[in-house]
Amino acid sequence: MTRLIPFPPDRLDPAARAVYDTITSGPRGASVTSSDGTLIGPFNAMLLSPPLGDALQALGAAVRYHSRLTDRCRELATLVVANSMDSAFERRAHEALARPLGFTDEQLDALRAGTPPDLDDAGERAVYRIVRALVTRGDLDEEEYALLPEQVVFELTTLVGYYRTLALQLRVFRV
Repeated sequence: MTRLIPFPPDRLDPAARAVYDTITSGPRGASVTSSDGTLIGPFNAMLLSPPLGDALQALGAAVRYHSRLTDRCRELATLVVANSMDSAFERRAHEALARPLGFTDEQLDALRAGTPPDLDDAGERAVYRIVRALVTRGDLDEEEYALLPEQVVFELTTLVGYYRTLALQLRVFRV
């Protein structure tokens, strides 16, 4: 059971309402609201501290919509993090995003099991290898570091940190 009550948008103070409006008017749109307009998943908790919540949602938007990662690489990396953190919400949400991108049931099963999925693309295999190293060892050896351009490694480390933060908050607030 969740520890946080949903925050109805019409009862938010101005600072929290600004964060709410930013989240719901951006590319995430209505996909992050319930039928009564309250935020779902990790987004409801962001209203507890508008300055931090706004910065966190902006980081998430940058990771999701403004990185060099392909959509498939981003969802692959996110699902590796979701599995490592045993985050059912992240897993469910991002598997739903991964399926239309062509991820097969076998690939999603492998990711849930923590085993390498069968990936045809060398870049995707490199993303998987790097993210697995980050979530298991918290570092990259020289070979792993050299698999992708430094800008992509930076984006992957940021993605891992962001989704680990969300997974921790989802766990603590029992979302």
